[in-house]
Amino acid sequence: MTATDDRIVTDFAAPNPEEVGTNYDEFADFYRMIASDISFHIGMWSRSGQRERVSTVFDLSNGAQERVIEHCMETLGLKANEHLLDIGCGAGAAAIRMAQQSGGRATGINVSKGQLAQATERAHSAGIADRVSFEYGNAMDLEFADRSFDAAMAIDVFAHLSDRQRGFDEAFRVLRPGGHFLMSEFTVRGTAPEEQLTAYLQTFQAMPPIAPAKSIELATAAGFELVQAERMTQDVALSTEVMAFLFADRHEEILARYGSEVLAQLDYVMPLIRSYMRDHLGYYYFLLQKPL
Repeated sequence: MTATDDRIVTDFAAPNPEEVGTNYDEFADFYRMIASDISFHIGMWSRSGQRERVSTVFDLSNGAQERVIEHCMETLGLKANEHLLDIGCGAGAAAIRMAQQSGGRATGINVSKGQLAQATERAHSAGIADRVSFEYGNAMDLEFADRSFDAAMAIDVFAHLSDRQRGFDEAFRVLRPGGHFLMSEFTVRGTAPEEQLTAYLQTFQAMPPIAPAKSIELATAAGFELVQAERMTQDVALSTEVMAFLFADRHEEILARYGSEVLAQLDYVMPLIRSYMRDHLGYYYFLLQKPL
């Protein structure tokens, strides 16, 4: 049992890294169908002054994922002589793009072996496998020496961690003094029906969301200083509505890929997840720094 929203959620077990990885391996195609073939994050749906032409909802969603990568690049500002650690790197799009633009190096870790294979192939296809590599890794137990990286990022990763404090501690440990850590956090809003919360936790192998102040408290306890906090909750609602649309639009494709039994389960949980994410899930980006 896990306490959240001042209630007790029954029949809940914190996911371990293997379960998170298996979930992404098994449902990677599903996530691509309902979100994007670039990455699976909360999309960044608009940026000031931009007017982009799209022809499909899927194009719109891909554009939102591209803006996530652009935002990470601009915020971290990786330089040619620096080395980035991408914690929970997905299929490698962000790490590859950041290394290409900066001329620097990037290492990505993930618990999904399927995504790691795709990321490695992407790096080879881009001709930068000498500067970008991917390997299996647990965010709560990083297999890197102290002070190995100049910058780190973890986008939509801490929601899966059974021990968020350990995640912050490990990111702090492997960063060099002065290094920045960009991470996103799912946060709690109000009190959701238990059925909705349970559907969200079990489907995405996630942990209960926490208050923004609690996330900052954990980061501070690890030794980080807060540089910037951005409230991006508006993007959760729109990402959720697009996923719901694409789920309905690609119903037959999902049936062909996963079969009727899995589809029946998804038909049950997706409306619950949609309501929960739209009405009760907050979202922040935090830029943290390891002091000099």
